[in-house]
Amino acid sequence: MPVSQYILSIDLGTGGPKVSLVRDDGAIAAGTVRPVESLDMGGGGFEQDAEQVWSTIMSAAKQVVHEADIPAEAVLAVSCTSHYFSVVPIDEQGRPVSNMIPWMDSRGGAHTQALYERHPDAFFRWIEINGMLPLPTGSDSLSHMLFIQHERPDVYERTYKFVEPMDYVTTRLTGVCTANPCTAFAQLLTDNRRLDAVRYDDELLGFSGIDPDKLPDLVPVNACIGTLTREVAAQIGLLPETKVFAGMNDTHAVSIGTGVYQGRYGGINIGTTCQVLGFVNEKASDLEHSILTMPSPIPGRYAVMAECGLGAKPLEHFMTQVVFANDALADHGVEDPFANVEKALASVSPGSGGLLYLPWLAGVQSPRMSDAMRGGFLNFSLDTTRARMLRAVLEGVSFHLRWVLPEVEKFTGQEFGELNFAGGGAVSDEWSQMLADVMGRPVRQLAESRYVNNRATAFIAFEQLGIVSLNDIEQHCPIHRTYEPRPESQQTYERMFEQFVRAFEQNLPIFEALNA
Repeated sequence: MPVSQYILSIDLGTGGPKVSLVRDDGAIAAGTVRPVESLDMGGGGFEQDAEQVWSTIMSAAKQVVHEADIPAEAVLAVSCTSHYFSVVPIDEQGRPVSNMIPWMDSRGGAHTQALYERHPDAFFRWIEINGMLPLPTGSDSLSHMLFIQHERPDVYERTYKFVEPMDYVTTRLTGVCTANPCTAFAQLLTDNRRLDAVRYDDELLGFSGIDPDKLPDLVPVNACIGTLTREVAAQIGLLPETKVFAGMNDTHAVSIGTGVYQGRYGGINIGTTCQVLGFVNEKASDLEHSILTMPSPIPGRYAVMAECGLGAKPLEHFMTQVVFANDALADHGVEDPFANVEKALASVSPGSGGLLYLPWLAGVQSPRMSDAMRGGFLNFSLDTTRARMLRAVLEGVSFHLRWVLPEVEKFTGQEFGELNFAGGGAVSDEWSQMLADVMGRPVRQLAESRYVNNRATAFIAFEQLGIVSLNDIEQHCPIHRTYEPRPESQQTYERMFEQFVRAFEQNLPIFEALNA
């Protein structure tokens, strides 16, 4: 009987890491989810303690290795994915010299706007060379680096390298600081026109004013960058010979885990944020709808970046800050605010009694970028209940994904007959059926959807080790259930979707005035 082999996979989300041991057939031998705290700094600033992030990952890795109770030599490698457009300034030992600045921080926006004032032609050059441009909203990695350079010069001076979170983790694992075309994309300083020759671009570096010596060396996509340090190996119970593969961002990971690179179906991911997923063969940008491409871990392919904005976060906000809030009115806190969500959803008919929810609590990206847009309930009445509000929240996020879907189909030149559904949102059977009804096409709910990213990074590691091929993804990320659209629900959602889009257009000027 052949001996099973494993990859230790780390999926670092904004809310914390998911760490698991993935077997060579895709099974999760052991896994755990740990929280990390985000610090609201005020004025659009958010930070995370990068040392706390590292210690949380190490504690989780030690737990899953212990729980799996397998020989250390059976764990062939460690792979990593994380959120991106987030920066960790590190010293030469890989230790953070200040907090991580994650994607939701907007304090660098003014410095990005100043960059365009200094270099009027930078906008189009960035699109041509990189595929994306630094955002005036400040929510990209270059904007974060500019914020540190201009407003925290002492931190900038002490920074040896600026790295994305997944590269921070692999640096701590191996003692070797690198990035690759997938992870360096978020810093917006690479020439991505040729996937076989991605490099830092002198013109973009000149526009930015960032010292190129503060950027990590680039290694090939999916490269083995080293092995575990003896200290790390001993701490989590693995061998120092255990390989560590180059990281990828979480959109890459879920695009692989849903199998959309094979071109047979599309993908939807609902985590903290949400995306419609796809792949293309050439670098492209659709500025009107905020859809673009980025280098991917699949050779010769670009991953589509169609970030909608917040996904499951509005649900979390509603359940913890409204339904079970602890405030001056009363303490309604419970141990598990999500315990009865499925039951409550099932108690309300599709359409939530005409209640419409706008899910843009932190602005919109695709298909209409607006940092000023915000959320809320429309058509609130005396018939409105908490259960109807709950269902409306999920319907609002689903409507947004439907709004983006046809633009991604045009971008890829492919109509998706079926949609694979991943992320924390795919844990919900009710949400899976709702998406099928809203989208008007079958939705395939991935099994153990919280661990799709872990399976994906492990799959790529196994592929690099020669154990699987890229054609084997469906064996490693199996489908739990397929949901067919229901005609009666589709009719309701067609009417509401039309008003959802109108609500954006009609309310945008109001939110721009309120949030200027």
